Amino acid sequence: MQGTVDGFSYGLVTPVVAFLMACLGGALGLRCTTRSLHVAHTWRVGWLALGSAAIGSGIWTMHFIAMMGFTVHGVPIHYDKATTFASLGVAIVMVGVGVFIVGYKGATGPALFTGGTVTGLGVASMHYLGMAGIRLHGTLQYNTFTVVASVVIAMAAATAALWAAVQVRGIRWSLGASLVMGLAVSGMHYMSMAGVSVQVHASAGGTPTGDSAASILAPMLIGPLCFLLLAGVVVMVDPMMVMGRPDWRDARESADQVGRPAVHIPRPRRPADQEHTGSPQRR
Repeated sequence: MQGTVDGFSYGLVTPVVAFLMACLGGALGLRCTTRSLHVAHTWRVGWLALGSAAIGSGIWTMHFIAMMGFTVHGVPIHYDKATTFASLGVAIVMVGVGVFIVGYKGATGPALFTGGTVTGLGVASMHYLGMAGIRLHGTLQYNTFTVVASVVIAMAAATAALWAAVQVRGIRWSLGASLVMGLAVSGMHYMSMAGVSVQVHASAGGTPTGDSAASILAPMLIGPLCFLLLAGVVVMVDPMMVMGRPDWRDARESADQVGRPAVHIPRPRRPADQEHTGSPQRR
């Protein structure tokens, strides 16, 4: 028996909040990626790791907030906790691989293509692994076209977001990149869900094993949201992140490592410099 699927049982509340969460994680993660390009080599790993965890937590939180609005008429839905949290690990690891590639190779074509592809596949893998954690008296079925389209959307938009992040054009540029990342995650999620159907088992009875959507929301909010808050504090206390100005001294040290030209910042001459060059001294 074909089940009646509703992906917006709470109206626009869940898609809007989910999109904002994806943008928040993307904004923090991409700003950390930007910052990593302008610090000494020893600090780059920390910034990239923080950015990867922020993006991964943001897209994971977005997915399950959006899934709060997913219902099948007359069929209780529960989630397997191990599979659900495994999807968080997959998101962070795969997004991390893509972010580290761009963070160390810079805005070169091969690096952006590889990093964006891996990041997009990480978003898609998180989504479908999270869907595999659904427990209900029925079988989820996917439309092949929407599955392929969702993966392509994730890879293309993730590549565009990483490209925007490494341009280092200030806070507004990074915020724009975070919107692209939010659209990537939300777009692939709802594109995939548009092709989902549920074949309800005729002998459905009892309660499926696992946690309900409401009960799984609490740890999702407490854990990843607290981490995103912490990441936001780390970003905001860095004045160069807020102003969009990199640490030029560290930028000179790391320019060769990311394939970007070092930025020369002229400094005013001191009297000693003028004396050395033979310039007249004011008496």
